[in-house]
Amino acid sequence: MSFVSFVGRVLFASVFILSAWQEFNDFGVHGGPAAKALKPKFKVFSKLVSSHTGVEVPEFEIKYLVAAIVAFKGVGGIFFIFGSIIGAYLLVVLQQFIVTPILYDFYNYDMEKKEFGLLFTKFTQNLALLGALFFFIGMKNSMPRRQLKKKASKSKTV
Repeated sequence: MSFVSFVGRVLFASVFILSAWQEFNDFGVHGGPAAKALKPKFKVFSKLVSSHTGVEVPEFEIKYLVAAIVAFKGVGGIFFIFGSIIGAYLLVVLQQFIVTPILYDFYNYDMEKKEFGLLFTKFTQNLALLGALFFFIGMKNSMPRRQLKKKASKSKTV
């Protein structure tokens, strides 16, 4: 059963790792296509946040945000493969809570427009990934600490 779980984590994390690898290869000097796509959406998001909360979002170069996204997706994916809850938290916080609502901004389009359908589909796919990450975190947190200690002591004696 543990082998099947490992294979499942590898397959799930491959979504994030392969995406990070592609963005890393395309990064270039200015952040690549990811920065080009993210920049106008981040401006709209910043205006939306400022108008609703009154808090100004600080300005910075988008390539730094893209670099952070690539790093957290890659590191989070690798940690997730080895069953670390830290990897799941990295993927939840950065990728799902921060990037998904900005990148897949279906709420800025009319329902009749083609972009709405495409962005809404991507957004809901990321919600499914978020659900899987929450499931993993919940399962990790529901394991009694004694079971974890037993497993650790058994592996030391072997």
